Amino acid sequence: MALASGCATAGPAERILARSGGAEIFLLSSTRQTSFSDIHPQMRSKLSRELAASFANIALAHVTREYPGKMDHVLTGPADIASPRALHPAFYGSFDWHSCVHGFWLLAKILRLFSDLPQAVKIRSLFAEHLTPDKIAGELSYLERPSQENFERPYGWAWLLMLAGELARHTTAGAKIWHAHLQPLARLLAGRFGRYLSKLPFPIRAGTHPNTAFAAVLAIEYAEVCGEADLLTLVRTRMREFFAADVNCQALEPNGNDFHSPLLIEMECMRRALDQPDFLAWVGRFLPQLAEREPRILFEPVAVVDHSDPQIVHLDGLNFSRAWCWRGFAAALPDGDVRRKIALDAAEAHVLASLPHLTSDYMGEHWLATYAMLALTA
Repeated sequence: MALASGCATAGPAERILARSGGAEIFLLSSTRQTSFSDIHPQMRSKLSRELAASFANIALAHVTREYPGKMDHVLTGPADIASPRALHPAFYGSFDWHSCVHGFWLLAKILRLFSDLPQAVKIRSLFAEHLTPDKIAGELSYLERPSQENFERPYGWAWLLMLAGELARHTTAGAKIWHAHLQPLARLLAGRFGRYLSKLPFPIRAGTHPNTAFAAVLAIEYAEVCGEADLLTLVRTRMREFFAADVNCQALEPNGNDFHSPLLIEMECMRRALDQPDFLAWVGRFLPQLAEREPRILFEPVAVVDHSDPQIVHLDGLNFSRAWCWRGFAAALPDGDVRRKIALDAAEAHVLASLPHLTSDYMGEHWLATYAMLALTA
């Protein structure tokens, strides 16, 4: 299989990027690499059928893997001691709850885009087994414990909404059933997210799970797909209140455990919160030197020195997250805007920096393919 990168000239040779579950990820390469500024836009990395199959194999291997497991669990007494599967009957795998949820999102998206993949049978069976009324009721029971009101706020909430939104896009009878079963959980977390945003005094700009702009991006997508007009209005209004006045922002990033760029994810958030003319005017004030490739650090992929370190490997996610944001920005620009090619070149560089490392270690394997999917389908 091949992932077309456009970096090669004549006589390409295939280079294996990663292996997982019998699937291999390949990239075309050659003896002479051109610079990223020479890449033709039509030859950029994209999601192929073969790459989708490898992503499916990766996710299928971890969404039901209970251990190792990292719990975000408040103990109020000895009776609260239980295994991940006992506490989370639907989403107990993938090291932690939010990774399991977005692993299901990844599989749902693959099933919609490539419904005839050999892995589709396993995906459908998985969803039929896990997205049942009883198991979703178990998840609801956990979230309704007084000690767990803030469980996975806001990151896991936003990913659950993304899963619900993705299932809403499906047209098959089976997917409609799964979507219906998930609705009580989606409604609960949509309500919690709205109440949380209403009282949040300032945005959280960290490059990790608490980031406000990232959760808002996912919530906006959910609200648009599912017709949740009140939530959509609230999120967009609050994002404008939080970010509209930001000008000439400096890139004091990345931190050593970031998987979001605070600046680029804010830019992606405002792209979705504003109409195009207002967004273009805003980004001109927010990052006025993008046409000069400044701040330079935003254009340079991050080298990850230890893919087994659970925090340092976040930087592979940062590369994919930046690529996702750069591609979203490019899509918002008019033809002829010099920043469009600059943004696409930056996205390509970031994708290629981390795609070889999806399965380097389980600390990345249990979540990185989701972020690769965001980048490759932006």
